[in-house]
Amino acid sequence: QAPLVESGGGLVQAGGSLRLSCTAAGSIFEIITMNWYRRAPGKQRELVAQMTHEHTNYAESVKGRFAVSGDYGQFPMYLQMNSLKPEDTAIYYCNVKGWRGDYWGQGTQVTVSS
Repeated sequence: QAPLVESGGGLVQAGGSLRLSCTAAGSIFEIITMNWYRRAPGKQRELVAQMTHEHTNYAESVKGRFAVSGDYGQFPMYLQMNSLKPEDTAIYYCNVKGWRGDYWGQGTQVTVSS
C-alpha cells in the first residue's frame, strides 16, 4: 500500500472547483515539506504547491486559484482548486519529503472539460 492516499479527483467543467485530500496510510515522521505535484499528459511532473513549517509556495500557473490547507506535519492535507482550467487536467500526487525518505501516493485524476 502506498504510504499516502489521495482522493477527491474527478471530472469538472472549466471554472469549477475540486478539493483534493491527502491522508497517510501509516505514521510519517520528521517531515520537511508537504507537497502537491501533478503530471499532465505528455508533460513532466510539476510541483504545484509546497508547504513548509513557515510558508506555502505555489507554482505561478496556480497562484491565486489553488490553496493548501491543513496543519503542517499533520494529515489530512488538502488542495482546494478553484477556477479550474482545462490545462489543470492531470494526475495529482501528494508527496512528503522527510529526513527518513520521500513518500508518495498513487495519485488522483483531475479532468477539466472546456
